[in-house]
Amino acid sequence: MRLPQPRTSRSLRLWQGIILLVGAPAPASLGRALARAWRRLDAATRPVDPDLSAALRKRWEELPAGVRTAAQLLGRRTTGCEGTHGVFPRCNLACTPCYHGREANRVAIDGAHTLAEVDAQMAHLRSVRGPGQHAQLIGGEVTLLAPDDHAAVLSAMQRHGRKPMSMSHGDFDYEYLEALAVGPDGRRRFDLLRFAGHFDSLMFGRRGHDRPADEAELDPARRSFVAAFERLRAEHRVQYDLAHNMTVTPRNLDEVAGVTRSCLEMGYGMLSFQPAARVGNPNRWRENYHAVTIDDVWREIERGVGTRLPWRHLQMGDERCNRAAYGVLAGERWIPLLDDRDPRDLEVRDVFLDTFGGMDFDRGRAPVLAGCLRVVARHPKAARIALRWAARFTRRLGLAGLRSGRVRGMTFVVHAFMDADVVQAAWRTMEDGTVPDDPAVQAARERLQACSYAMAHPETGRIVPACVQHSVLDPGENRRLLTLLPMASS
Repeated sequence: MRLPQPRTSRSLRLWQGIILLVGAPAPASLGRALARAWRRLDAATRPVDPDLSAALRKRWEELPAGVRTAAQLLGRRTTGCEGTHGVFPRCNLACTPCYHGREANRVAIDGAHTLAEVDAQMAHLRSVRGPGQHAQLIGGEVTLLAPDDHAAVLSAMQRHGRKPMSMSHGDFDYEYLEALAVGPDGRRRFDLLRFAGHFDSLMFGRRGHDRPADEAELDPARRSFVAAFERLRAEHRVQYDLAHNMTVTPRNLDEVAGVTRSCLEMGYGMLSFQPAARVGNPNRWRENYHAVTIDDVWREIERGVGTRLPWRHLQMGDERCNRAAYGVLAGERWIPLLDDRDPRDLEVRDVFLDTFGGMDFDRGRAPVLAGCLRVVARHPKAARIALRWAARFTRRLGLAGLRSGRVRGMTFVVHAFMDADVVQAAWRTMEDGTVPDDPAVQAARERLQACSYAMAHPETGRIVPACVQHSVLDPGENRRLLTLLPMASS
């Protein structure tokens, strides 16, 4: 239908032509459509989602006063990491120690159960903690799920605004990985897969390394794990983000440096070490785990990297639980993004957290660029400080680093978990509102209040620290799963 052509100005006739061209019924409707488009554009380019902003404020208010420091990331950059529970507790390797209870390996793997539980848990986390948070698909061994079920679960996590990472012992074939990433129709299901492979000599039953004599024996398995993802990227253009996990006890503490050196050149983006704790099946507790501290492990990592690893400027939760150093590998050298002894770098940290806050830099180039421009428009000082930091960082890289052509991110992390008995005692005081008189229990309570790794219970509307999940809630949960998902009798 043609619009009537009254005698009007050229600009109005042009406007009418545009209306005809786009098929809009009337200027008023067009105005509403433009308003909706503007709102969508505003939401897509907004630096921080409003739900996340509210969740960050709440998390900051919940933190103990002692950890609300300038270095704290919880409540400013993130609400914390997340994990699943009760979704596939069975594993096909044996670890000493193992944080799963005796009942875990008697629970059957069931894809429908896993999908339903993960979907509910992630929905609750999204409603409470906002979008864009990292979540671990964790339980027993994730690759015991059928590839299609595994893919469905990862997709569900993404739908709820999570960045999922599959936690595995790494002992699976390339064919499994390919079936996970590529559907039966030959189409890529994911542009990016995040996986963590757990390798250490305390694990028994790995193919080709049933009872490893030392950590070095596992280096071929560590390389093969990365090689599978390199092949996937070459054949199907699926990118990857890989972490390496290792449990540390007195038995293998002096091998941490060697593992670190070996893994630097393998292609991992994070090396994470966990001093063992007395959690899970007591039949698997073989050593005095208290003999290994977070400081002991950190010194060994630094020995392996060959340089000091600054960590005091950025803290996730309680420093008795977590320690991390963020930087890049340039050739054979590791260079920190920020130096905790340089006041200029501390200013960069403060400005970044105050202006960018919880901004998600994984949303795609256009939204990220638009979000950065909006931040800089409101805070011009951020651009000046960023440019000065970039100049300093380039000098740290040096000509050798710039010429290496192999600059990539590398993060080192230590997570120190707590023994089940002290967690149980601390949780009781938190539940009944009493004040512990035991200093060890009080310390555990403070750590739980500042926990950076949590799990959701949508049936009760709660989110609990992972230490509470494994030390307090897992035994009863596994007993219920034994009834719900019993292993088929042979």
